[in-house]
Amino acid sequence: MNELKETMLLAAEEAGKIILQYFNGAFEIRNKDGINNLVTEVDMFSEKVIIDIIRDKYPEHSIISEETGAMMHSSDYQWLIDPIDGTVNFAHSIPICCVSIGLLYQNELILGVVYNPMMNEKFVAERGKGATLNGRPISVSKKSDFRKACLVTGFPYAWPDSYEHPIRVFERFILEGLPIRRLGSAALDLCWVACGRFDGFWEYNLSSWDVAAGYLIVQEAGGNITNFEGARYNVFEKQTLATNGLIHDEMLSIIRHRK
Repeated sequence: MNELKETMLLAAEEAGKIILQYFNGAFEIRNKDGINNLVTEVDMFSEKVIIDIIRDKYPEHSIISEETGAMMHSSDYQWLIDPIDGTVNFAHSIPICCVSIGLLYQNELILGVVYNPMMNEKFVAERGKGATLNGRPISVSKKSDFRKACLVTGFPYAWPDSYEHPIRVFERFILEGLPIRRLGSAALDLCWVACGRFDGFWEYNLSSWDVAAGYLIVQEAGGNITNFEGARYNVFEKQTLATNGLIHDEMLSIIRHRK
């Protein structure tokens, strides 16, 4: 496990150096699906460094990365990589973005790192061993009074007609008189729940690379993460609710409009 963890941390750190090098600089930007779903050449540089480091050590492992896609092998190990989570922020020189890397073993998350080089904050989790921020243990908030909760959310670029529009859900939380933020990076949203800055986070239509590392970090920090029905979560879910556990039921009620 130590060798896997060292490889993951090295990959995140080297990718972080690239992000810092190009931040506030000139680089190519293009659109993916939709006019504001951006990718930069820095995403590609960061992704290549991460994949090269992993492949050099573990050429037989499977990798799923946001820009390159799936590189599958007959291995029990699967790396989930977001080379820059918060690309729109990065492209607009907003220093809220990060590298996110998660590792599955036999379909269970065992390691995760989320690294924001601009703030020099590195969140790390190892299954069964807790979560840390820059080497110090972290835990979710102890806030049990939902009326005093501070929440964070995000809005997808595409929303299927079969689901309630996110603005309607957002409106219900706003009408509760709660402070709600939007950082633009789901991985950091999850980590900031894990360290107690936020009490809860919800979002729809995230990808596995967005949430894999943050999911484990929330769990290991003592939080609760489910889908919008309250069922056990997995990284390939499209509904993500993460809380300190104490306000989870209240958030589920509002999301499902059952309050």
